Amino acid sequence: MNKRDFDFWNNLFMKEQLEEFSGNKEGLLWLKLKSIMRVDLVKGFLDFTGYKINTKSQSENFRVLFDILSKDILNSNSILNKYIKNNFDKQIEKIDTQQLVSELYKLKNFEWGGDKNSLDKYLISRYVKVSNPSLQNLMSKFETEINPAVQGYVLNSWYNYWSSLLIENIFKSHSAVLPTIGKIKNVDFFIEDIPFDLKVTYFPAEYLKQKRKEEGFPQELTFLKQKAKEANISFDKNSKPQNIFYEISEKMKDKNNDFCKQVLQTLKNQNQKILIDTQTNTKNLAKWLYENQGEMRFGSENRLYLVLVDNEDFYNSWKLKRNIDLLKPTIISYLDNFKNKNIEDLKISFDYKGKPNSFNTFTDIIVVIK
Repeated sequence: MNKRDFDFWNNLFMKEQLEEFSGNKEGLLWLKLKSIMRVDLVKGFLDFTGYKINTKSQSENFRVLFDILSKDILNSNSILNKYIKNNFDKQIEKIDTQQLVSELYKLKNFEWGGDKNSLDKYLISRYVKVSNPSLQNLMSKFETEINPAVQGYVLNSWYNYWSSLLIENIFKSHSAVLPTIGKIKNVDFFIEDIPFDLKVTYFPAEYLKQKRKEEGFPQELTFLKQKAKEANISFDKNSKPQNIFYEISEKMKDKNNDFCKQVLQTLKNQNQKILIDTQTNTKNLAKWLYENQGEMRFGSENRLYLVLVDNEDFYNSWKLKRNIDLLKPTIISYLDNFKNKNIEDLKISFDYKGKPNSFNTFTDIIVVIK
C-alpha cells in the first residue's frame, strides 16, 4: 500500500471516517500520536525517545513527529505502544479502585430530574422563558423543583463519569488493548489494532418494544395494565409509564399469588428470549443503536457497545455499572478471545435519517446480563 501523508489521515479523522485507520499501521501511528498531543505528553515522549524537534505549536509537533516516525512505521508503532503503556500504568496507579467502587455504591437512586442531555436547555425553557415573568414565582421553585433537578443531574453525571472510567480501565489494562492516554475524539483504546469508542449503555426500551412486536408479544405496559385489572390491582393512571410499570410490578410482587407470579414470569420469559436472540446475533442491535442515536451526538466511528441488563428489573440496570465483580470476567473473556474474531464480521453498514449516504463501520457488542 502506498504511503499516505499527514494531511490524508488528518482529513479522514476530521470526517470521522475511522474505518480506514483500522489495521493500517500508518493510520494507527497517526492516531496514537494524536492521542499524546498534549504538552506534557509530547515532552515526555521526546525525553523517552531522545528525538529533538524545534517547533512552536502542538499542531507543528504533530506533523513533524509523524514525518519522523513514519520513516520506520513498524518500529515507531512499537515505540509509541511502549510509551503509552508506561504512561497508562502510572495513571492507573493513582486510582484507588476499591474506594471508588465503594463511593459509587453510595448512590441509591438514579433520577435525572431535568433533561439528561442538556440541563441548561431544560432550566431555561422551564423556568426562564415562561409566560409569567414573576421573580417571586421563580424563587418559589428553587427548593421544590430547581434544586432537585440540578442535584439529580449532577449526581447522575458524577456516577456515569466515574463508573465509565472504572469500566474503561478494565479494558485498558488488558494485554490485547492499547489505551489512549490523552483525549482523542471517538477513540478510547485499540483492540488488536482496531480503534474503538467504548459506549456503555442499557438494553434500549424502544428496541425491546420493537422486538416484542416482531415476536408477537404484547407491549409490556399494556399487558401489565390488563393483568392488573384482572387481579383487582389499582394504580395511578396519570403517572408516567415507568412509574405505572413499577407500581403494578411491585404490587404484584407483594400480592404474590399464583396469578401475579405467572404474569411477572411470563414477561420475564418473553424478554429472556429476546435477550438470548440478541446475544446470538448482536449485529441487529448494533445497527439499531447507530441508526437511532441522537442527532446532536451522531457519529459513525468504530464503537464497542457494553450493554448492561438486569433481567429482574430492566430499570435498575444502571446499578450494574459499578458491579465490577460481574463486569470484569465477561470483559476479560471477550478480550482474551478477540484475536480469534474475523474482523470483517465486525463490519456493518447503516443509514441515518437526514444523511444522504450510507456509513460503514466496525462494531461489536458485549451483553452482560444479571
